[in-house]
Amino acid sequence: MSVENSTHAPAGAHRPTAYDEATFARLAADAAQIVARYPQARSALLPMLHLVQSEDGYVSPAGIAFCGQVLSLTTAEVSAVATFYSQYKRRPNGEYTVGVCTNTLCAVMGGDAIWEELSEHLEVGHDETTPDGKVTLERIECNAACDYAPVVMVNWEFFDNQTPATAVETVDRLRSGEPVAPTRGASSVCSFKAMSRVLAGFPDGRADEGVGAGEATVRGTRLARERGWTAPAFPGESGTGTDGTAGKQPDATPGTAEPEPKPRAKRPAGTTPRTRTAAGAPATRTAPEAAKAAGTPEVGAEQSSAQRSPEGPADSSTAAQDKKQQSEQAKES
Repeated sequence: MSVENSTHAPAGAHRPTAYDEATFARLAADAAQIVARYPQARSALLPMLHLVQSEDGYVSPAGIAFCGQVLSLTTAEVSAVATFYSQYKRRPNGEYTVGVCTNTLCAVMGGDAIWEELSEHLEVGHDETTPDGKVTLERIECNAACDYAPVVMVNWEFFDNQTPATAVETVDRLRSGEPVAPTRGASSVCSFKAMSRVLAGFPDGRADEGVGAGEATVRGTRLARERGWTAPAFPGESGTGTDGTAGKQPDATPGTAEPEPKPRAKRPAGTTPRTRTAAGAPATRTAPEAAKAAGTPEVGAEQSSAQRSPEGPADSSTAAQDKKQQSEQAKES
């Protein structure tokens, strides 16, 4: 039976709208560190939402009130941000968020089959949680790991080159409480709350565990180094590309050489020539000044009806007059 995240908080269940004094003081100390990173306090809202999510397992009413109080925002402003990003959960989340990439490359490599197998095995759909509260299943647009497709993520840790069978084995081990190790990165998978605290900006000391970039990721760089490949230089820059000509200008055809033009003095951007001053020094007129002197509005500026002649040649033509008359008749009818 499919069970949504709201299973953990049944309809009508009381959800505190404020933290107790001890919890508030502890979160306030963490919030002070977050706010100190930004020139404006309200800029700290995104990591603050991760902070309250690490406390409650979702962005709770109490968490929204806390963020608003600390950052001098209304609860409506905080809620508007919390409902915009999918990483912020508005219902209690599972201990492990299992995300299956079904974007183009992962899909054709087996991502769709993995999703269908997991959804059927867990008996949940997108953004729904198993009855034991262990796993929330998500369909992910892209896990940014196309070199290891198809990819599954557990609390944003990589599980590369998955199959329906390996994905099912992983979620079963998570639900049974067994330790599970990602294929890259940290040596184990932490809880959703623990990962939310990391996303709030509080390191857990596991950043250097395991392999960050595996063989598939660095293969192109390794081949380029072995074969002496280099990126071509931009025009006018020195350097040699794969054909040894990058950065060089093409030779001129004999007999077609032209004398180099004499350098011209550069005029400030947005100015037009103007008559010389009494002292003989050249003066400039800005584009808006020139337009105003010519009686035409500045490009992009608002033009009032007073700046436009009431009638021009096109307005006084027979066809224009007939069209105008038909328009007036249509209005009257």
